[in-house]
Amino acid sequence: MDSGLKSHLRIAIVAGEASGDLHGAAFIRAIRDLCPGTQVVGIGGERMVQAGCEVFFHASRLAVVGLAEVFPRLRDVVRAFQKMRSYLKDSRPDLLVLIDFPEFNLLLARVAKRYGVPVFYYISPQVWAWRQGRVKTIARVVDLMAVVLPFEEEFYRRHGVRVHYVGHPLLDLVKVHLCRETFLRVVGLPPDCRLLALLPGSRLHEVERLLPAFVGAYERLRSEINGLQALCVRAPEVPMELYAPAFAAGVKVIDGYAYETMAAAEVALLASGTVTLEAAIVGVPMVIAYRLNPLTYFLARRLVRVPYIGLVNLVAGEKVAPELIQEEATAQRLAEEARQILLDEDRARRIRARLAEIKNSLGPGQAAYQAANLALNLASGRR
Repeated sequence: MDSGLKSHLRIAIVAGEASGDLHGAAFIRAIRDLCPGTQVVGIGGERMVQAGCEVFFHASRLAVVGLAEVFPRLRDVVRAFQKMRSYLKDSRPDLLVLIDFPEFNLLLARVAKRYGVPVFYYISPQVWAWRQGRVKTIARVVDLMAVVLPFEEEFYRRHGVRVHYVGHPLLDLVKVHLCRETFLRVVGLPPDCRLLALLPGSRLHEVERLLPAFVGAYERLRSEINGLQALCVRAPEVPMELYAPAFAAGVKVIDGYAYETMAAAEVALLASGTVTLEAAIVGVPMVIAYRLNPLTYFLARRLVRVPYIGLVNLVAGEKVAPELIQEEATAQRLAEEARQILLDEDRARRIRARLAEIKNSLGPGQAAYQAANLALNLASGRR
C-alpha cells in the first residue's frame, strides 16, 4: 500500500447493472488489497457483496434497458437515489465511485459535488454513442474518469475531462477453467458434439424478448447439422421460469460456466452488451441480437450516433459480428447468420483471428488495480 494513503477510507459506490456488479467486485477487491480497512458501501449486486461491499440497495431492482422500461421500477430508482443522497449528506465519504449507469449516476455526482465528496467514474457512460451533450456535465461534476475502451481517452480529453485509460477489466476476469472435454462431461453432453451457445442477456426483459428467437434458431439448425447441441447460460438475477422456452426445446440451462460454454461453442448467440467483449476475449464467433421496447427503440434511433450496437464491433471499427436489431432478431435470421459460420470453416477461422486482435487492443490487464490506485489517490486528496 502507498504510505501516503489514509488507512481507513470510506468509499461509496454505485453499480446498477450486472456488468457493473462484475467490475465493481473486482474494483473492490483491488481497493482492499491496496488499502486494507477501507469501508465500501452503496448499490451493487451479489458479486460486490461477496467482495465486501455493504449494499444499501440491490442492483437487480434497478437494472433496466431504455426509457420505457424505467417506469415500472421508478419507485425503486427513486428510493435508491434518496438512500444514496442521504448517505452522501450525512456521512460525507472520502470518495464516490460510479460505474456506468449514467442517468442515475450523473445525478448522484451532482449531489456529491454539493457536499464536497470527490467523484471517480470507472467505466464510462457511452456518451460518445448518444446524447454527447452529457460530456459537459461529466466535465463539471466528475473529478477523474477511468476509461476502459481504447478510443474513449481521446474523446474525453478533447472535451476537457480529466481521464486515464486503464485497459479493459474483462481481460482479468474472463478465464476458462475447464477444458472442453471436461466441461462437456460436467454438463452431460457428448465430447464430439457441435455446440451452439445461447446467452440471451442479464436482464428480465432481454431474456423474455430474445430467448424464444435463440431457441427457435437452434431448432432450425439442429434439423440441418448432425450432432448440434445447445447450452443456455442463465443470468444470476433472472428466475429460472423465464427459461421455459429452452426447456421446452430440450436445451440445457446451466448456472455459471459462461466462459466454458463460449469456449466450447463454435458459435454464440448473444444479447448486445458487455458479453460481446467477453466472447471476443474467449475467441468464439458470435451473432449479436438486440430488442428494445418499441418506444425506447424509436427514441434511440434518433439519438444514437455510432455505426454499431455491439461493443466488439465498436472496438474493431468494423462489423466482425453480425447484428440483428428489433424485427430482424428472428429465429430465421439468427439461424441464417449462425449457419454461415457453422458451415464455413475458413470464415470461422478468420473471425477467430480478428477476435484475437481485438483482445490484444484492450490493454495489458490489471485494469481494476490501475483504477483502484487512481481512486485511492483521489480519495486521499493526492490529485
